[in-house]
Amino acid sequence: MGGVTLTICTTCRRVAGGDPEEAAPRPGARLCAAIAERGLPEGVELRTAECLSACSRGCTMALSGPGRWSYVYGSMDPERDAEAILDGAARYAASADGIVPWRERPQIFRKRSIARIPPQN
Repeated sequence: MGGVTLTICTTCRRVAGGDPEEAAPRPGARLCAAIAERGLPEGVELRTAECLSACSRGCTMALSGPGRWSYVYGSMDPERDAEAILDGAARYAASADGIVPWRERPQIFRKRSIARIPPQN
């Protein structure tokens, strides 16, 4: 299945839920670069967003797709979490409805979930 979007917030200044950073580039931009450098799984598109409204849980990201449950995750670390995010995005893209069995999810997806949103259709 395709049509999956990985959205990363490029506004927040937090890394892994810690204190805000003043340095540029911001954590979301660094995470986007780390993911792009490694290459996206088949059927997954990378998109940035100005804000995902989870500022206290930055760096934040979301996975979504037509007819799928959507997930928002926070407290991501751009230097450490790119591989696990790509693994989770690939598993999400391979699922029919966006629900990856709990034990098959990367640990960061199990521990850092902010929201699960039902499909619109």
